[in-house]
Amino acid sequence: MKKFNLCVLMILSFNLQAAEIIKAEVNGMVCAFCAQGIEKKLRKLPQIQDVTINLKNHIVAVALNDQHTLTVNTIKDLIKDAGYDVTDIKVMQGDLQQFKQP
Repeated sequence: MKKFNLCVLMILSFNLQAAEIIKAEVNGMVCAFCAQGIEKKLRKLPQIQDVTINLKNHIVAVALNDQHTLTVNTIKDLIKDAGYDVTDIKVMQGDLQQFKQP
C-alpha cells in the first residue's frame, strides 16, 4: 500500500511542474485579426502545446510540449514573417494563464 501511494504522489508532482514558456513582446499587433494570424502560424509547429495572445499588453506566449525544444529565433522569425516586430523575447517556466487578458 505504501509503494502505491508513493507512486501516485510522484506522478502527481511530475504533472504539476511548470511548462517552458516563450514570451514575446510584439509591436504592431493591435486587433483580433492580427492575433489570429500569428496564432495560426505558431499552432502549426509540433513543438508548441498552446498559444496565448494578450493584445492589451502586446504579448505572444507559447507553451512548449514536454521534451520539445524550440529556439527563440524560430518564434521571432515566424512573428516577423507575419508582419510584426518582436521587441523582446524570453524563455521562462510557468503557466500561460499569467499572460491571458482579464
